[in-house]
Amino acid sequence: MAELAFLLAGGGSAGHVNPLLATAAELRRRHPEARIEVVGTASGLEAELVPAAGFHLHTIPRVRIPRSPSRELLTLPGRIRSALRSARRVIDDLRPAVVIGYGGDLSFPAYRAAFAAGVRVVAHEQNARPGLSNRYAARNAEVVAVTFASTPLKARRGRRVVTGLPLRPQVAELVTRRAAGDGPGLRREAAGQLGLDPGLPTLLVSGGSLGAVSLNEAAAGAAAAFARAGVQVLHLTGRGKAEPVRTALAAAGAPDSYLVREYLPEMHLAYAAADLALTRAGAGMVSELSALAIPAAYVPLPVGNGEQRLNAADVVEAGGGLLVDDAALSPEWLQTRLLPLLHEPSRLAEMGSRAAEAAPSDGAHRLVDEIEALL
Repeated sequence: MAELAFLLAGGGSAGHVNPLLATAAELRRRHPEARIEVVGTASGLEAELVPAAGFHLHTIPRVRIPRSPSRELLTLPGRIRSALRSARRVIDDLRPAVVIGYGGDLSFPAYRAAFAAGVRVVAHEQNARPGLSNRYAARNAEVVAVTFASTPLKARRGRRVVTGLPLRPQVAELVTRRAAGDGPGLRREAAGQLGLDPGLPTLLVSGGSLGAVSLNEAAAGAAAAFARAGVQVLHLTGRGKAEPVRTALAAAGAPDSYLVREYLPEMHLAYAAADLALTRAGAGMVSELSALAIPAAYVPLPVGNGEQRLNAADVVEAGGGLLVDDAALSPEWLQTRLLPLLHEPSRLAEMGSRAAEAAPSDGAHRLVDEIEALL
């Protein structure tokens, strides 16, 4: 009997790597004897995170598909052939039962090589607006899994399922423990580790690992108002973006209840302590906050293809969050619209429940169920 094997393809950003690793962890839990390997690049986050999680990484050339005419188009055919050859060698060696892809430029050669080799494909789309690679995969994939019900991606020959986003293990564990009634204890524990007061209403501000200048400026500008209202803030500014925030706080009197960090690797601690969030609307952030029943004010990235606004649409429509344009965000907006919410625990609880109902919290479990159905 052939050895059971799975190949997962994705990388570049944490948005692709984190759900990939969450799926790999669930596969390993259910099939400890199986070979579970990953195809990625030597330059993306996967080069660090995949080996650290205990999975073997096969590196292939990255093929970035230009979105507009450029000199890159001249070398594109050769780079595609090289990536396809590399992906096909991995598939021929591993002989996976299923190839699972997470979109992005890197998944395209894995999808195409899998189809050519007759290997079944599962494509997971994290964003509300599907990318080119997953639109290609949807033509022949056995399963097209989406994070958001409103995502306009159909399976031409397979089946389409709403799985939600496979959550990082620490976040998934937090979801489970909060559902079991451990929320107050976890809040006290997290607050102690972060230097927060578990008895105060807590706002989490985060623009992601890179930060968001508009969020940083608006939140710092409202620091004095938060302090007067007895609200504490955990502000994650993004790497290299803390100094302007600290300068603004010093000018405002630097309230002790306003904590500033550039980045927090243990993001589950921030979630455990937070009552409300002010954040961008990346698929990962929307999914994690919703799974944990934490309401949020979402400020979609004002550039790009508009996917962040769509990512938050289902949760906002369900009543689990607010949506504010980047241009409309200001200290005044925070004081008039967000600050009152932090003193309405019953409304926050209702919004959190609506957010949780709008987004599945067991994405890794659901996705692996779909994978196992193909075996």
